[in-house]
Amino acid sequence: MNISKSLSALVNPLSKDNPVIVQVLGICSALAVTAKLEPAVVMTISVTAVLALANVIISLLRNTIPTSIRIIVQLVIVAALVVIVDQVLKAWNYEVSKALSVFIGLIITNCIIMGRLEAFAMTNRPWPAFLDGIGNGLGYGIILIIVAFFRELLGSGTLFGMQVIPQAWYDNGYQNNGMMILPPMALITVACIIWVHRSRNKELQE
Repeated sequence: MNISKSLSALVNPLSKDNPVIVQVLGICSALAVTAKLEPAVVMTISVTAVLALANVIISLLRNTIPTSIRIIVQLVIVAALVVIVDQVLKAWNYEVSKALSVFIGLIITNCIIMGRLEAFAMTNRPWPAFLDGIGNGLGYGIILIIVAFFRELLGSGTLFGMQVIPQAWYDNGYQNNGMMILPPMALITVACIIWVHRSRNKELQE
């Protein structure tokens, strides 16, 4: 794979071929874990690590996996990686692990991961597969972090749990928008991002 193709595998998912706002995958996470910024960042790191490693492993095994059981093999590999990530997260930051709850486990069935394993890792060498995993993980994470930034800032007046809106604003009548921390606002925020992105990328408009 030449340099331009390697760069495309890494960069395209960040915008032009973003898995969330272009392919409309992984929306459940955007709704579930973006009320606060910290869980969104941790989910980004977790999905990126699992996707990059799973892509490499599947790419290494692609010529030895029987076609009839390839989905099962992919699920087993992803499940093993998710268990490792879950245990590391519990040891490193138990509070965030509790906040993410079942959503770490649901990485196993994340359609972005299964889609990249099937569409890219099964047909490419390990290095391009690794770059594709990193790119798609970061592309997914960028959207989660943007959504979480606005939801936490406008809904709670904090970022990473720290107060950022001055107390003087509250003293003068400012109130947090409680609707921002409700799941429907995550969907609306994602929709706004899609609208802005497509308005700036005319080739994505149908």
